[in-house]
Amino acid sequence: MRRKTAVILLALLLHPAAAFSQPRPTESVTVTGIKPTQKAIDDFIFSHTAPTRVLGKIARWKTPVCPVAMGLGTKYAAFVGQRIRQVAAQVGAPVNAGKDCKPNIRVVFTTKPQELMDNLRRDHPDYLGYFDNRLQSAKLAAVTRPVQSWYTTATTDLRGRPQIDSNKGGGISMDVILPGPNSATPGAIAIGATTRIELPNASSMNVTGNRINDGLSSEFFNVLIVGEPAKLLEYEIGTLADYIAMLVLADPGTTAPCAEFPTILNLLEPDCPRIAHNLTEGDLAYLKALYKMTSANTLQAQRGEMRYQMQHALK
Repeated sequence: MRRKTAVILLALLLHPAAAFSQPRPTESVTVTGIKPTQKAIDDFIFSHTAPTRVLGKIARWKTPVCPVAMGLGTKYAAFVGQRIRQVAAQVGAPVNAGKDCKPNIRVVFTTKPQELMDNLRRDHPDYLGYFDNRLQSAKLAAVTRPVQSWYTTATTDLRGRPQIDSNKGGGISMDVILPGPNSATPGAIAIGATTRIELPNASSMNVTGNRINDGLSSEFFNVLIVGEPAKLLEYEIGTLADYIAMLVLADPGTTAPCAEFPTILNLLEPDCPRIAHNLTEGDLAYLKALYKMTSANTLQAQRGEMRYQMQHALK
């Protein structure tokens, strides 16, 4: 019910002018060919791969993606959703092909993006992602880019049980045996009364105990993309769809301005001479490496795996 209410809230906040006119989309999208240096690959992995706040690992989709686009004409909304599914399948991310699947990716175009985020912050703060206090939530909700992304993540344990990343855990109750009176028998352990301890913000998870692969992994639970049409009129719908697909499949964090690595993420960076209007070979190699790497490894091991995969893919 809560998810349904959130979707209704998003729809109500959209202004009719948010459905802007764009050139006719095509199913054929050109991929730019590149040969990046090893340094460019390393820099891109470190500067555009954000670890999660709780686990400190790289998140990716484990639940099949189900995108929905709002604030566009029906044809363009369908194109954006289809492009996300197409890229996800191409790079090895799970895809929900059902027409009536429950959305976990929401792409919203609105003329009032800050009003939308202020309402979400007040009524549905989970859509902002992880935060510890009101100051952090206010900073998260601030709209600073023409197209901006928010990520709600979850931590999955060894048994495949996901828990949404939050500053409030599900809570744990423990029965603790208190020391009893001294025993007359030498060396005997005195057992006293049993008491229950409540830890309301704690959570329990099953792990391997291995330092490199502890059995815990980060995954996306929900991704929200908000775009402001008035600032995007110069871009083709195919270009915007590729840019959004990149954002929903991998969290770039606070993107470094104008990456040396040829990527569509440079698209909205001011005064950047290296602009790609479609997904590049490097972008696809990055996403494929992300969905091949071992999700339960440490952050350092994950980045090492991705580097290896990208270097071989881009030779």
